[in-house]
Formats: sequence, structure tokens, C-alpha cells
Amino acid sequence: MINSKYKNNLNLIFDKLLKTYSYQGWWPFIDYDGVNPTKTGAISGYHPKDYDFPKNSNQKFEVIIGSILTQNTTWPSVEQALNNLNKLVDFDPLSILEFANNNEEPFKNAIRCVGFVNQKTEYLKNISNFYIDLKEDLDKEDEIPSRKDLLAVKGIGNETADSILLFAHKQKEFKVDSYTKRIFTYLGYIKENDSYMSIKNFFETNFSGDVNMFQEYHALIVEHAKRYYSKKPYGVNDKILNEFKI
Repeated sequence: MINSKYKNNLNLIFDKLLKTYSYQGWWPFIDYDGVNPTKTGAISGYHPKDYDFPKNSNQKFEVIIGSILTQNTTWPSVEQALNNLNKLVDFDPLSILEFANNNEEPFKNAIRCVGFVNQKTEYLKNISNFYIDLKEDLDKEDEIPSRKDLLAVKGIGNETADSILLFAHKQKEFKVDSYTKRIFTYLGYIKENDSYMSIKNFFETNFSGDVNMFQEYHALIVEHAKRYYSKKPYGVNDKILNEFKI
């Protein structure tokens, strides 16, 4: 893992990315008219500098659903699946569970664009059951689940759990994805075989931002990586962050 001599570079890299791409306004919502500031990928639903989202329980569960649907696919496909589902069912755990159980083929057809349709249908049922039980056990709609409990749900791994906690529940959890690994491996801060938790802990220990900036950092990493780390050899044209390579 990184030499502590360079740990402040995480903050400097964030500053450079923010200066380059500005505020991203993640998580995008299908019922919001905001525009993606960088005009790449999906272009609607973004809310730069407005950190009040999600603003209601349906938007919160939209993030939770989206965090599962986005596994092994791209955001435009997820956006399409969410729009398809939104025409059929409300975004709340009970509605999703009942519709998936009673209308299996229409449900699967709605999310077919994201791939792994049988698997993701099961995962969406699992997470719906989890939040139904959580609300019943605690009698609190806004109660925040523990990371440990989320990870116990079949279909929820480290990245999905952190996505749910960071963007749905506004918890200071750093989400590590393949883009994070590509960028920071190229720059020399981590090794390709470093574990998810070691990378997560490194960022959470050394990046000084609040939860809003944790959200921005992930979004900025994605935006930057789409431009310079989508194809091998990763990062060779990355002049923006080249000064931070060690």
C-alpha cells in the first residue's frame, strides 16, 4: 500500500479532478430534470451541489435498486431499466417484492437490458425483503442498516453495500470500483492485487472530505476514468493526473 509520504496526494488528486470536471451531482434520479454537467453517458437526473438527495423514501430505494442493477453493466442500461420499472411499480420494497413475485416475466423483461436478469431479479427480491424486515423490526423507515447486515444479504458485496450506504443513506463509506483500482494502480498508490477493504480503508483514512465529498470523489473518478482508463493500456494519456504519479 501507499507510502505515508504521499497520502495527502489523495486530497490533491480530488482537488485536481474537481477543478477539471466540477461538481457531478451524483446519484442521478430518473424523476429529476437535472443535467449531467459533463454531458457524458446518461445526461439526466443529476443535481450538482444539491446534497439533499435522496429527498424521499422512493428516491432512496431507487438508489438501492440501482446499486444492484449496475453490477457488471453501464449506467445508461441501468437508467433504462429504472425507467422501465417505474412504469410498472412504485420504488418501495413491498411494491418491488410483490410485483417481482406475481409478475415475474414483466419484471424480468423490464430489467433485461442490464443483463444477468435471473440473478438480479433474485437480488432485488432479497434486498426488498431485507428492507421490509428492517422497517418492521425497528419501526423506523429512515433507519440506517449496518454494513455487516447489508453484506449478509445475498447479492450484496462490498461495492454494492458501500454504494447503498454512501448514496442512499449518506454514510461516509468510500466506494471502490474497477475505475478506482485502474487509476490508482497506474499512479502507483495501490497494487493491482490489493484487497477491496485495504483500498477502502486507505481512502477513508487519508482523504479528508466529508460525506458529500466522498460522493463527489467517486463520481469524479468515474468521469475521469471514462476518458483515460476505459481501454488498455490504462492511463497512458492521462496528463491531468500525471503529476501525481509515484
